[in-house]
Amino acid sequence: MSGGRAARAHRIVVPVGRRQRHNEPKSGGNRQAKIAARAAEREELSTEPRPFAGFAGECDMVAMREFVPSATARLTTTAERREITLATVLPGAIAGLVRDDELGGEAMVGLQVQVHGPDPAADLAYAVDWASRAGGGETLTSSHPDESTPALEDVVVADAPLEIAVHGDFSWWLAEGAQVRPEIAQAIKNANEVMMPSARVAADGIEAAWWVDAGEKAHVRWVRPEDEDALFEALARVHSAGGLHLGDGSRFAGSFRTHGLLVPVFDLDPEMHHQEWAPGLLELDARLDEALAKDGPLTSDERASRDGLRARQVTLR
Repeated sequence: MSGGRAARAHRIVVPVGRRQRHNEPKSGGNRQAKIAARAAEREELSTEPRPFAGFAGECDMVAMREFVPSATARLTTTAERREITLATVLPGAIAGLVRDDELGGEAMVGLQVQVHGPDPAADLAYAVDWASRAGGGETLTSSHPDESTPALEDVVVADAPLEIAVHGDFSWWLAEGAQVRPEIAQAIKNANEVMMPSARVAADGIEAAWWVDAGEKAHVRWVRPEDEDALFEALARVHSAGGLHLGDGSRFAGSFRTHGLLVPVFDLDPEMHHQEWAPGLLELDARLDEALAKDGPLTSDERASRDGLRARQVTLR
């Protein structure tokens, strides 16, 4: 960003006894806040809206970054230096770590990090590249991608499936045989206490449907791969026909957009096991596929459904 104005070629003479006025915004002022907001908006618009597009695990990577509490997956990397584990979050929300050699030397990178840039793919690529070369016992507090950072597809095989392991707690933070320091044990205890039970609903052809027990209600958040606007119209068509649900005990709660993808959310009966929702997901998937195949304009009822759904939509970026 070019930022400031070019200096004038002629010399500016400041009268004696008068204070020269500087054009920088005052710290904490409204003008400074507006400039910062515009800069952040321009930076966001300059990044890829779907940072993980083209990867076989795109939808699950988005889920793991945004709301899945405790899960890991083995990344298939282009370099064969070492295997790298992709995690939802690492201790302290750091970007990466390599365990001591005597504890196996496992390399891990996190998606939910305390410090991040505008491009999650660049952050992850930096961490993966670092983890492929770091020594045992090293940690990466945060990623700092620059022009020399490889693209994510240059360090991770894009079409390799993402085999995800969902964990019921954060005990996997510790390597087998590791001596647990009191502060680490307390961190794991704290993380376990606030974690809500979660699971990935398994069904043929269903990707990234994540169930969570939130107490009084359970939910399924289903990250879909289609174009956001096309899927939203399909949801409106299905909703207008009364089919936007997962069966008895379910209710469409709304949707949110994140990383260029649309995520429908359903409220569920918390007494039912997460796998009991697999048939309903398959049936809804078929209804959505049929609606996505339609090319004509929405009917008046479908437009009314679209407007109602839009009122319950939020955006996470």
